[in-house]
Amino acid sequence: MKDYLAQIEKLRKDAAEAALIRDLATDPQKRQVFDRIASHLTVLADQVEKAMLERKTG
Repeated sequence: MKDYLAQIEKLRKDAAEAALIRDLATDPQKRQVFDRIASHLTVLADQVEKAMLERKTG
């Protein structure tokens, strides 16, 4: 269970870092890329969390 929590925390941290890079980027293409990365990592973290909760509740 701790492994899942650690992975969720890491994914959310990485998503936040990608969002920060997106916000600091001046090139529109780079902004778009880092926006997609942040979105994908957030969705992935949500899916891992959902799977963990489903597994826990059976």
